[in-house]
Amino acid sequence: MSSLRRLALAALIGGALFAPVQADPVQPQAVADHYASLVHAGYSDTLAAAKTLQQSIDALLANPNEDTLTAARKAWLAAREWYGQTEAFRFYGGPIDAEDGPEPRINAWPMDEAYVDYVKGKNKAGIVNNPKAKLSREVLVSLNEKGGEENISTGWHAIEFLLWGQDLNKAGPGARPASDFVDSKANNAERRRNYLKIVSDLLVDDLTTLVKAWEPNADNYRARFVQDPQAISKMLTGLGVLSRGELAGERMEVALASQSQEDEHSCFSDNTHRDIVGNARGIQNVWEGRYQRADGSRLEGPSLRQLVADKDAKIADKVSADMAASVSAAEAIQAPFDREIVGRDDAPGRKRVRAVIDALKQQANGLVQAAKALGIKRLNTKV
Repeated sequence: MSSLRRLALAALIGGALFAPVQADPVQPQAVADHYASLVHAGYSDTLAAAKTLQQSIDALLANPNEDTLTAARKAWLAAREWYGQTEAFRFYGGPIDAEDGPEPRINAWPMDEAYVDYVKGKNKAGIVNNPKAKLSREVLVSLNEKGGEENISTGWHAIEFLLWGQDLNKAGPGARPASDFVDSKANNAERRRNYLKIVSDLLVDDLTTLVKAWEPNADNYRARFVQDPQAISKMLTGLGVLSRGELAGERMEVALASQSQEDEHSCFSDNTHRDIVGNARGIQNVWEGRYQRADGSRLEGPSLRQLVADKDAKIADKVSADMAASVSAAEAIQAPFDREIVGRDDAPGRKRVRAVIDALKQQANGLVQAAKALGIKRLNTKV
């Protein structure tokens, strides 16, 4: 073989060795499998944080004082950071939203606080101050949303109200005194303690059922979901509804229109701005197939974004950019949210809130296009 032919052959072999390898297209099954892992991790982190909250509440009830009350409030806020991200796992009839699912017991809102305890001008209002109302898990569950959607008796927001009380402060959250839980200093303090204990234990138990529903290697909802031909459609539906109908619409546009704190998500603690960030980040987590866990570890794997990119890279890139913009805009909202929404439309706070709404609507439109790229003709983005 001539030296010239040897050089040509070497160049050919070298080119083959160093040519970029084309990755195989991601498969829907792999995306569904990884999504199930994300869901299980998200609910597991939320459950762990809720158990910490439960322990803090137990400490408060054993020794009510301003320090134990402050610790319980901090634990509630910390737990909400994780729960907010799990809202992206809703809106397609999964375990949390099924006909007998626990969502109404966990996160129903807005809440008529007078349904649970006293408010300004109504010192004897609520279940707490009604000695004829038996305090048990079964009774409080039966009273949840009885007679009206705002008659909330359980979940995150019932706990929130019992920890903070009515928000009468424009500059900050509610300021329920720890003495409300001391027998010698407040009416029905023992009933208030019992109520808080029941609903905090119930929250932990309801979250436990969700973790079990998504556990790997079990005969549960997860096992059926990963084999469901509609799994990808359900994932996109959850993101679309949370983006447009729920977060942009129910949780933000309604409050922006009414300018009332009664329409904000976590009005007693003034944590609504963080609820919005958590929801927006949860959507991004699912789309990108990644999640930063409470222990600092990172889950990352086959994603909706990759699945769409294999069909239309421009649409995938656009949706990713829109979601990054939504999270950034959400992080720009200033606390308290009930002050951001008041004033003229050109007020800085209202403009910040509007920017998030607009970004969420844009990403919802992108999700519809992403679904079409995958052959899903109709994607619901309404509640």
